[in-house]
Amino acid sequence: MTEDLRGKACVVGVAESDLGEVGPHIAAVDLMAQALDRALKESGLAKADVDGLFSSSAYYQMGSVEPAEYLGIHPRYTDSTTLGGSSFVSHLLHAAVALNQGACDVAAVLYGSTQRSDSGRLVSTANWLPYERPYEPRMPVSMYAMAAQRHMHEYGTRQEQLAEVAVQARQWAQMNPKAFTREPLTVEEVMGGRMISEPFRSRDCCLVTDGGGAVILTRPDRAKDLKQKPVYLLGAGEAHWHRHISQMPDLTVTAATESGKSAYEMAGLQPSDIDVFELYDAFTISPIIFLEDLGMCAKGEGGAFISDGNIAPGGSCPVNTNGGGLSYCHPGMYGIFTIIEAVRQVRGECGERQVDDVHIGLAHGSGGVFSTQVTAIFGGPEAI
Repeated sequence: MTEDLRGKACVVGVAESDLGEVGPHIAAVDLMAQALDRALKESGLAKADVDGLFSSSAYYQMGSVEPAEYLGIHPRYTDSTTLGGSSFVSHLLHAAVALNQGACDVAAVLYGSTQRSDSGRLVSTANWLPYERPYEPRMPVSMYAMAAQRHMHEYGTRQEQLAEVAVQARQWAQMNPKAFTREPLTVEEVMGGRMISEPFRSRDCCLVTDGGGAVILTRPDRAKDLKQKPVYLLGAGEAHWHRHISQMPDLTVTAATESGKSAYEMAGLQPSDIDVFELYDAFTISPIIFLEDLGMCAKGEGGAFISDGNIAPGGSCPVNTNGGGLSYCHPGMYGIFTIIEAVRQVRGECGERQVDDVHIGLAHGSGGVFSTQVTAIFGGPEAI
Protein backbone atom coordinates (compact mmCIF):
# COMPACT_ATOMS: atom_id res chain seq x y z
CA MET A 1 0.00 0.00 0.00
CA THR A 2 2.71 2.49 0.90
CA GLU A 3 4.22 2.26 -2.59
CA ASP A 4 0.99 3.87 -3.84
CA LEU A 5 1.71 6.89 -1.62
CA ARG A 6 5.04 7.73 -3.25
CA GLY A 7 4.96 11.41 -4.18
CA LYS A 8 1.27 11.76 -3.21
CA ALA A 9 2.07 14.24 -0.40
CA CYS A 10 4.48 17.11 -0.44
CA VAL A 11 5.97 19.55 2.05
CA VAL A 12 5.18 23.17 1.20
CA GLY A 13 6.37 24.90 4.38
CA VAL A 14 8.87 24.32 7.19
CA ALA A 15 10.05 26.54 10.02
CA GLU A 16 11.60 26.61 13.45
CA SER A 17 10.41 28.78 16.29
CA ASP A 18 12.88 30.83 18.26
CA LEU A 19 15.52 28.46 19.60
CA GLY A 20 18.00 28.31 22.46
CA GLU A 21 16.59 29.76 25.68
CA VAL A 22 13.35 31.67 25.20
CA GLY A 23 12.72 32.62 28.82
CA PRO A 24 10.25 31.76 31.58
CA HIS A 25 7.15 33.46 30.17
CA ILE A 26 6.95 31.44 26.94
CA ALA A 27 5.08 28.11 26.86
CA ALA A 28 5.71 25.13 24.61
CA VAL A 29 2.49 25.81 22.72
CA ASP A 30 3.65 29.39 22.06
CA LEU A 31 6.63 27.97 20.17
CA MET A 32 4.35 25.68 18.19
CA ALA A 33 2.26 28.71 17.21
CA GLN A 34 5.32 30.72 16.26
CA ALA A 35 6.73 27.93 14.08
CA LEU A 36 3.34 27.33 12.46
CA ASP A 37 2.95 31.01 11.60
CA ARG A 38 6.38 31.08 9.95
CA ALA A 39 5.80 27.85 8.01
CA LEU A 40 2.41 29.03 6.77
CA LYS A 41 3.84 32.36 5.62
CA GLU A 42 6.49 30.69 3.49
CA SER A 43 3.90 28.34 1.98
CA GLY A 44 1.36 31.06 1.17
CA LEU A 45 -1.34 29.25 3.14
CA ALA A 46 -3.38 30.62 6.04
CA LYS A 47 -4.17 29.06 9.40
CA ALA A 48 -7.77 28.67 8.24
CA ASP A 49 -6.54 26.29 5.53
CA VAL A 50 -5.19 23.79 8.08
CA ASP A 51 -7.66 20.98 8.61
CA GLY A 52 -5.28 18.21 9.66
CA LEU A 53 -3.24 18.55 12.86
CA PHE A 54 -0.43 16.23 13.99
CA SER A 55 1.46 16.80 17.22
CA SER A 56 3.09 15.07 20.17
CA SER A 57 4.46 16.53 23.38
CA ALA A 58 5.76 15.64 26.81
CA TYR A 59 3.93 18.75 28.04
CA TYR A 60 0.36 18.00 26.95
CA GLN A 61 -1.59 14.83 27.62
CA MET A 62 -3.68 15.37 24.49
CA GLY A 63 -0.86 16.05 22.09
CA SER A 64 -2.88 17.57 19.24
CA VAL A 65 -6.04 18.65 21.06
CA GLU A 66 -4.48 21.28 23.31
CA PRO A 67 -2.45 22.96 20.51
CA ALA A 68 -5.60 22.97 18.34
CA GLU A 69 -7.51 24.76 21.08
CA TYR A 70 -4.74 27.33 21.55
CA LEU A 71 -4.43 27.95 17.82
CA GLY A 72 -8.15 28.08 17.14
CA ILE A 73 -7.95 25.23 14.63
CA HIS A 74 -10.87 22.81 14.29
CA PRO A 75 -9.25 19.91 12.42
CA ARG A 76 -11.18 17.37 10.38
CA TYR A 77 -8.36 14.92 11.06
CA THR A 78 -6.09 14.78 14.11
CA ASP A 79 -3.22 12.52 15.21
CA SER A 80 -1.23 12.63 18.42
CA THR A 81 0.72 9.41 17.94
CA THR A 82 3.58 9.48 20.42
CA LEU A 83 6.77 7.62 19.55
CA GLY A 84 9.22 9.89 21.36
CA GLY A 85 11.61 11.80 19.15
CA SER A 86 10.53 9.93 16.03
CA SER A 87 6.88 10.99 16.39
CA PHE A 88 6.98 13.76 13.81
CA VAL A 89 8.69 11.68 11.14
CA SER A 90 5.95 9.11 11.75
CA HIS A 91 3.34 11.85 11.35
CA LEU A 92 4.54 12.43 7.78
CA LEU A 93 3.40 8.99 6.67
CA HIS A 94 0.16 9.29 8.62
CA ALA A 95 -0.48 12.70 7.02
CA ALA A 96 0.21 11.28 3.56
CA VAL A 97 -2.43 8.60 4.14
CA ALA A 98 -4.94 11.17 5.44
CA LEU A 99 -4.31 13.55 2.54
CA ASN A 100 -4.56 10.76 -0.03
CA GLN A 101 -7.86 9.55 1.44
CA GLY A 102 -9.35 13.05 1.54
CA ALA A 103 -9.51 13.11 5.34
CA CYS A 104 -7.79 16.51 5.23
CA ASP A 105 -6.44 18.92 2.62
CA VAL A 106 -3.66 20.72 4.51
CA ALA A 107 -1.78 18.99 7.33
CA ALA A 108 0.38 20.69 9.96
CA VAL A 109 2.93 18.75 12.02
CA LEU A 110 3.87 20.67 15.17
CA TYR A 111 6.25 20.48 18.12
CA GLY A 112 7.35 22.82 20.90
CA SER A 113 9.34 22.54 24.11
CA THR A 114 10.71 24.95 26.70
CA GLN A 115 12.74 22.42 28.65
CA ARG A 116 15.84 24.62 28.93
CA SER A 117 13.91 27.57 30.32
CA ASP A 118 11.84 25.30 32.56
CA SER A 119 14.57 23.29 34.20
CA GLY A 120 17.61 22.91 31.98
CA ARG A 121 16.94 19.17 31.98
CA LEU A 122 15.31 16.78 29.54
CA VAL A 123 11.58 16.43 30.10
CA SER A 124 10.84 12.71 30.25
CA THR A 125 7.66 10.67 30.58
CA ALA A 126 9.62 7.44 30.99
CA ASN A 127 8.30 4.68 33.18
CA TRP A 128 10.76 2.22 34.65
CA LEU A 129 10.64 -1.53 34.58
CA PRO A 130 10.89 -2.77 38.17
CA TYR A 131 13.99 -4.85 37.41
CA GLU A 132 15.80 -1.88 35.82
CA ARG A 133 15.13 0.61 38.60
CA PRO A 134 17.42 -0.99 41.26
CA TYR A 135 20.45 -0.24 39.08
CA GLU A 136 19.58 3.48 39.21
CA PRO A 137 20.48 4.30 35.60
CA ARG A 138 20.42 7.90 34.45
CA MET A 139 17.57 8.20 31.98
CA PRO A 140 18.22 8.11 29.07
CA VAL A 141 22.00 8.57 28.95
CA SER A 142 22.87 5.32 30.74
CA MET A 143 20.85 3.30 28.24
CA TYR A 144 22.62 4.80 25.23
CA ALA A 145 25.93 4.38 27.05
CA MET A 146 25.22 0.67 27.33
CA ALA A 147 24.72 0.49 23.56
CA ALA A 148 27.96 2.40 23.01
CA GLN A 149 29.87 0.09 25.35
CA ARG A 150 28.53 -2.96 23.57
CA HIS A 151 29.42 -1.54 20.15
CA MET A 152 32.94 -0.78 21.40
CA HIS A 153 33.31 -4.27 22.84
CA GLU A 154 31.90 -6.13 19.86
CA TYR A 155 33.35 -4.11 16.98
CA GLY A 156 36.34 -2.26 18.41
CA THR A 157 34.74 1.18 18.11
CA ARG A 158 36.99 3.70 19.86
CA GLN A 159 36.36 6.69 22.09
CA GLU A 160 38.04 8.89 19.48
CA GLN A 161 35.48 7.79 16.89
CA LEU A 162 32.62 8.79 19.17
CA ALA A 163 34.33 12.15 19.64
CA GLU A 164 34.59 12.59 15.86
CA VAL A 165 30.80 12.54 15.63
CA ALA A 166 30.60 15.60 17.89
CA VAL A 167 33.48 17.36 16.13
CA GLN A 168 32.04 16.89 12.66
CA ALA A 169 28.57 17.98 13.82
CA ARG A 170 30.17 21.14 15.18
CA GLN A 171 31.83 21.81 11.82
CA TRP A 172 28.39 21.91 10.25
CA ALA A 173 27.01 24.05 13.09
CA GLN A 174 29.70 26.65 12.49
CA MET A 175 28.01 27.33 9.15
CA ASN A 176 24.52 27.57 10.67
CA PRO A 177 23.72 30.96 12.23
CA LYS A 178 20.82 29.37 14.16
CA ALA A 179 23.01 26.78 15.88
CA PHE A 180 23.14 27.02 19.66
CA THR A 181 26.85 26.14 19.88
CA ARG A 182 29.22 27.25 17.13
CA GLU A 183 32.71 27.58 18.62
CA PRO A 184 35.40 25.23 17.23
CA LEU A 185 35.68 21.80 18.82
CA THR A 186 38.46 19.21 18.80
CA VAL A 187 38.56 15.50 19.52
CA GLU A 188 40.81 16.24 22.50
CA GLU A 189 38.25 18.64 23.95
CA VAL A 190 35.47 16.08 23.60
CA MET A 191 37.56 13.35 25.23
CA GLY A 192 38.64 15.69 28.00
CA GLY A 193 35.10 16.62 29.00
CA ARG A 194 33.33 15.69 32.21
CA MET A 195 32.30 12.03 32.39
CA ILE A 196 28.52 11.65 32.37
CA SER A 197 27.92 7.93 31.86
CA GLU A 198 30.81 5.82 30.60
CA PRO A 199 31.86 6.11 27.79
CA PHE A 200 29.97 9.40 27.28
CA ARG A 201 31.49 12.69 28.30
CA SER A 202 29.57 15.95 28.27
CA ARG A 203 30.04 16.70 24.55
CA ASP A 204 28.98 13.17 23.60
CA CYS A 205 25.52 14.19 24.81
CA CYS A 206 22.95 16.32 23.05
CA LEU A 207 22.14 19.90 23.94
CA VAL A 208 19.22 20.84 26.17
CA THR A 209 17.47 23.77 24.48
CA ASP A 210 14.08 25.31 23.92
CA GLY A 211 12.57 25.17 20.46
CA GLY A 212 9.71 24.25 18.21
CA GLY A 213 9.08 23.35 14.61
CA ALA A 214 6.33 23.08 12.03
CA VAL A 215 5.93 21.19 8.76
CA ILE A 216 3.07 21.87 6.32
CA LEU A 217 1.97 19.16 3.88
CA THR A 218 -0.64 19.00 1.15
CA ARG A 219 -1.37 17.11 -2.05
CA PRO A 220 0.55 17.92 -5.24
CA ASP A 221 -2.53 19.35 -6.97
CA ARG A 222 -2.86 21.94 -4.20
CA ALA A 223 0.89 22.56 -3.97
CA LYS A 224 1.25 23.71 -7.59
CA ASP A 225 -0.57 26.96 -6.80
CA LEU A 226 1.45 27.84 -3.68
CA LYS A 227 4.47 30.09 -3.10
CA GLN A 228 6.98 27.45 -2.10
CA LYS A 229 8.58 24.85 -4.35
CA PRO A 230 7.15 21.50 -3.19
CA VAL A 231 9.34 18.78 -1.75
CA TYR A 232 7.78 15.35 -2.17
CA LEU A 233 7.56 12.55 0.36
CA LEU A 234 9.00 9.68 -1.65
CA GLY A 235 9.25 7.03 1.02
CA ALA A 236 8.63 6.38 4.70
CA GLY A 237 8.78 3.52 7.13
CA GLU A 238 8.34 3.01 10.85
CA ALA A 239 9.22 0.19 13.23
CA HIS A 240 9.73 -0.53 16.91
CA TRP A 241 11.00 -3.65 18.61
CA HIS A 242 11.19 -2.70 22.31
CA ARG A 243 10.47 0.08 24.80
CA HIS A 244 12.96 -0.60 27.58
CA ILE A 245 16.66 -1.12 27.03
CA SER A 246 16.64 -4.47 28.88
CA GLN A 247 14.26 -5.75 26.19
CA MET A 248 16.39 -4.63 23.22
CA PRO A 249 17.31 -7.81 21.33
CA ASP A 250 20.77 -6.57 20.30
CA LEU A 251 22.24 -3.36 21.72
CA THR A 252 24.05 -2.66 18.44
CA VAL A 253 21.12 -3.12 16.02
CA THR A 254 17.98 -0.98 15.91
CA ALA A 255 14.65 -1.18 14.13
CA ALA A 256 16.08 1.39 11.67
CA THR A 257 17.07 -1.68 9.66
CA GLU A 258 13.35 -2.25 9.13
CA SER A 259 12.12 1.36 8.86
CA GLY A 260 14.91 2.17 6.41
CA LYS A 261 14.15 -0.86 4.26
CA SER A 262 10.48 0.15 4.08
CA ALA A 263 11.34 3.74 3.19
CA TYR A 264 13.82 2.73 0.48
CA GLU A 265 11.33 0.27 -1.03
CA MET A 266 8.52 2.82 -1.09
CA ALA A 267 10.82 5.41 -2.68
CA GLY A 268 12.35 2.94 -5.14
CA LEU A 269 15.80 4.03 -3.99
CA GLN A 270 18.95 2.64 -2.35
CA PRO A 271 21.21 4.09 0.36
CA SER A 272 23.69 5.20 -2.31
CA ASP A 273 20.98 7.43 -3.84
CA ILE A 274 20.72 9.62 -0.72
CA ASP A 275 22.52 12.97 -0.95
CA VAL A 276 22.11 14.10 2.70
CA PHE A 277 21.26 12.22 5.89
CA GLU A 278 19.59 14.05 8.78
CA LEU A 279 19.80 11.64 11.72
CA TYR A 280 18.61 11.86 15.29
CA ASP A 281 21.81 12.29 17.31
CA ALA A 282 20.90 12.37 20.99
CA PHE A 283 24.33 10.85 21.71
CA THR A 284 27.43 10.30 19.61
CA ILE A 285 26.79 6.57 19.26
CA SER A 286 23.49 7.25 17.49
CA PRO A 287 24.76 8.31 14.03
CA ILE A 288 27.28 5.46 14.06
CA ILE A 289 24.56 2.85 14.57
CA PHE A 290 22.04 4.54 12.26
CA LEU A 291 24.49 4.81 9.37
CA GLU A 292 25.07 1.07 9.72
CA ASP A 293 21.39 0.20 10.05
CA LEU A 294 20.40 2.46 7.14
CA GLY A 295 22.89 0.77 4.86
CA MET A 296 25.67 3.33 4.41
CA CYS A 297 28.28 0.98 5.86
CA ALA A 298 28.45 -2.54 7.24
CA LYS A 299 27.59 -3.32 10.84
CA GLY A 300 30.57 -2.50 13.02
CA GLU A 301 32.16 -0.13 10.48
CA GLY A 302 30.32 3.05 11.49
CA GLY A 303 33.10 4.38 13.70
CA ALA A 304 35.76 4.00 11.01
CA PHE A 305 33.38 5.43 8.40
CA ILE A 306 33.00 8.60 10.46
CA SER A 307 36.64 8.92 11.49
CA ASP A 308 37.51 8.94 7.78
CA GLY A 309 35.65 12.27 7.54
CA ASN A 310 32.73 11.00 5.46
CA ILE A 311 30.01 12.86 7.40
CA ALA A 312 31.85 16.18 7.74
CA PRO A 313 31.53 19.16 5.37
CA GLY A 314 33.03 18.06 2.07
CA GLY A 315 32.64 14.37 2.96
CA SER A 316 31.02 11.70 0.82
CA CYS A 317 28.01 11.28 3.14
CA PRO A 318 26.88 14.62 4.63
CA VAL A 319 25.16 14.02 7.97
CA ASN A 320 23.28 16.51 10.17
CA THR A 321 24.11 19.50 8.06
CA ASN A 322 22.46 21.88 10.54
CA GLY A 323 24.74 20.73 13.39
CA GLY A 324 22.28 18.18 14.75
CA GLY A 325 21.14 17.70 18.31
CA LEU A 326 24.76 17.86 19.43
CA SER A 327 25.35 21.47 18.30
CA TYR A 328 22.26 23.03 16.64
CA CYS A 329 19.37 22.43 19.04
CA HIS A 330 17.73 19.65 21.00
CA PRO A 331 14.44 20.52 22.70
CA GLY A 332 13.75 16.97 23.84
CA MET A 333 12.07 15.43 20.77
CA TYR A 334 14.41 16.36 17.95
CA GLY A 335 12.84 14.47 15.05
CA ILE A 336 10.96 17.40 13.53
CA PHE A 337 14.24 19.23 12.94
CA THR A 338 15.58 16.37 10.82
CA ILE A 339 12.61 16.96 8.52
CA ILE A 340 13.12 20.72 8.37
CA GLU A 341 16.79 20.42 7.42
CA ALA A 342 16.25 17.63 4.89
CA VAL A 343 13.57 19.68 3.13
CA ARG A 344 15.73 22.80 3.08
CA GLN A 345 18.68 20.90 1.66
CA VAL A 346 16.50 19.49 -1.13
CA ARG A 347 15.26 23.01 -1.86
CA GLY A 348 18.86 24.24 -1.97
CA GLU A 349 18.37 27.08 0.49
CA CYS A 350 20.87 26.35 3.27
CA GLY A 351 23.42 29.03 2.42
CA GLU A 352 26.99 28.30 3.45
CA ARG A 353 26.17 24.77 4.61
CA GLN A 354 24.25 23.84 1.46
CA VAL A 355 25.48 20.57 -0.01
CA ASP A 356 26.03 20.63 -3.78
CA ASP A 357 23.53 18.87 -6.05
CA VAL A 358 21.09 17.63 -3.41
CA HIS A 359 18.18 15.84 -5.03
CA ILE A 360 17.30 13.30 -2.33
CA GLY A 361 17.32 13.85 1.43
CA LEU A 362 16.67 11.41 4.27
CA ALA A 363 15.31 12.27 7.72
CA HIS A 364 15.48 9.68 10.47
CA GLY A 365 13.87 9.93 13.90
CA SER A 366 14.45 7.81 16.96
CA GLY A 367 12.45 7.70 20.18
CA GLY A 368 12.83 6.31 23.66
CA VAL A 369 16.05 4.35 24.15
CA PHE A 370 16.66 3.30 20.53
CA SER A 371 13.05 2.11 20.86
CA THR A 372 11.17 3.60 17.90
CA GLN A 373 12.67 4.21 14.47
CA VAL A 374 11.08 6.14 11.61
CA THR A 375 12.67 6.99 8.26
CA ALA A 376 11.45 9.43 5.60
CA ILE A 377 12.90 10.19 2.16
CA PHE A 378 12.30 13.44 0.28
CA GLY A 379 12.91 14.60 -3.25
CA GLY A 380 12.24 17.56 -5.50
CA PRO A 381 9.96 17.57 -8.57
CA GLU A 382 12.69 15.93 -10.65
CA ALA A 383 12.43 12.82 -8.44
CA ILE A 384 8.78 12.21 -9.30
